[in-house]
Amino acid sequence: MATVVMEQIGRLFINAQQLRQIPQLLESAFPTLPCTVKVNDVPWVFRESHIFTGYRPPDQNWRYYFLTLFQRHNETVNVWTHLLASLIILVKFQEVSETVDFLRDPHAQPLFIVLLSAFTYLAFSALAHLLSSKSELSHYTFYFLDYVGVAVYQYGSALAHFYYVVEEEWHARVRGLFLPAAAFLAWLSCAGCCYGKYASPRLPKFAHKLFQVVPSGLAYCLDISPVLHRIYSCHRQGCTDQAVTYHCYQVVFFLVSAYFFAYPHPERWFPGCCDFIGQGHQIFHVFLVLCTLVQIEAVRLDYGERRPLYERLHGDLAHDAVALFIFTACCSALTAYYVRKRVRAHLEEKAE
Repeated sequence: MATVVMEQIGRLFINAQQLRQIPQLLESAFPTLPCTVKVNDVPWVFRESHIFTGYRPPDQNWRYYFLTLFQRHNETVNVWTHLLASLIILVKFQEVSETVDFLRDPHAQPLFIVLLSAFTYLAFSALAHLLSSKSELSHYTFYFLDYVGVAVYQYGSALAHFYYVVEEEWHARVRGLFLPAAAFLAWLSCAGCCYGKYASPRLPKFAHKLFQVVPSGLAYCLDISPVLHRIYSCHRQGCTDQAVTYHCYQVVFFLVSAYFFAYPHPERWFPGCCDFIGQGHQIFHVFLVLCTLVQIEAVRLDYGERRPLYERLHGDLAHDAVALFIFTACCSALTAYYVRKRVRAHLEEKAE
C-alpha cells in the first residue's frame, strides 16, 4: 500500500514539474516582443494626433508584427474589432448559405456580394492596422489595400440597397443612374483616400481629411438613399416591418461612426489618456461593425420577404451588377497600385 502511495506522489511531482515548464515552452514559441515606443521614436507617417505612446518600433521582421496581435499597443483594439467582425461575417455567411442557393439563384448574387464585400473591408482593415508599422512603404501599402476594401464595400452596399431595399417609386427615379454612379463614387472614394494619404505630408490636416470624407460622404448619400426612402415610406404608411427597424439602426450606427472618424474625440479632450483604449478611431470601428451587422440582417430579411417585388423590378440585372462589381474592384485595386508606385518612387528618392 505504501509503495502505491509513493508511486502516486512521484507521478504528481513529475506532473508538477511539467506544468512549471509550460511558461517556458510558451515563451520559446512566442518570444518576448520589443516594448512599444513613444511618438517621438517613430517616423512622422506613423504618428496619430494626441496619441503619445504605444507605437510599435518599425523595421522589425514580419513575425514580430503578426505576433503583436497578442501585444498591448495603440492599434490592438483597432485590429481585434475588425478581425472578430470578419469572423462573424464568415459565420453569418455559413448560416445564410444553408438556406440560400448562391450558385443557382441569380437574385441571391447581390446578397453574396454584400457578404463578400463586408468580409473584404473588415479583413483588409484588420491587416492594415496590424502590419502597417513595419515600414513607411508597408504603411502606405496596407492602408491603400484598406481603401480598396472600403470601395468594394461601398459598391456592395449600394447594390444590396438598390436590389432588395428600394421601393418601386424610388426605383423609377434612379434605375438608370444608380449602379453606375455608385461604382464611380466607390472608385472616387478609393482614389481620394489614396491620394490624400500619399499627399498628406504636403497637405494641412483638414485637407487630408477632405480627400477621405467628401468622396465617401457623396457615395454614402447615394448608397443610403433607397434605405432612407424606404424608412420614410414605411413611416408614412404606418408599417411595422422588422427589416425597416434594422435599417434605422444601420443609419444611426453609421452616423455615429462617421462622427468619430471625422473628429478625433475623446483623445483630443484627454491627450495621452487614450493611447491604448478609448480613441475615436476605435469607437468608429465599433459602430461601423454594428452598422454592418444590422445592415446584413436587414438585407437578409428583405431578400426573403420582398422577392416578388425585386424579381419584377430587376429582371436579369444581377449579372450586370456582378460584372460592375468586379470592374469597380479592379479599377480601385489598379488605382491603389499606381499610387503605391508613386509612393515607392518618392521614398526611394528621399532615401538617396
